[in-house]
Amino acid sequence: MASAPIGKGILGKEASAVRQRVEAMEKLMEGMLHIPGTNQKVGLDVILSILPFGGTTLAAVMGAYMVWEARNLNMSKSAVMRMLGNVGFDWLLGLVPFVGVIPDFFFRSNSRNLRIIRRHLDKHHPATATINQ
Repeated sequence: MASAPIGKGILGKEASAVRQRVEAMEKLMEGMLHIPGTNQKVGLDVILSILPFGGTTLAAVMGAYMVWEARNLNMSKSAVMRMLGNVGFDWLLGLVPFVGVIPDFFFRSNSRNLRIIRRHLDKHHPATATINQ
């Protein structure tokens, strides 16, 4: 079986690969599990917030990965800073033991950051756009 050339596929540096990675990260962090009887989903971000300080910090580090990808896409400094602000605010909300889970459930920094990245990709790399159903 032939392997994909370096730089191609989901591990590549092209915009379509970045889109796939950040969408997968957002789903993992914000929408991995469906809450039975509701239309709500939760992900690792909320689950990790149950662990005081360490869990919230780990979730922030994972969320910072999307900011790193945005920087690699040469997004504007203002967009990257807005994304860092989202991650930082989410981190601060989660620092409140146990109670921090509640605002973390509603303030979805990774979903916000994915929207920022998608806007950039749709404008500067329209061929990467996908149809959401």
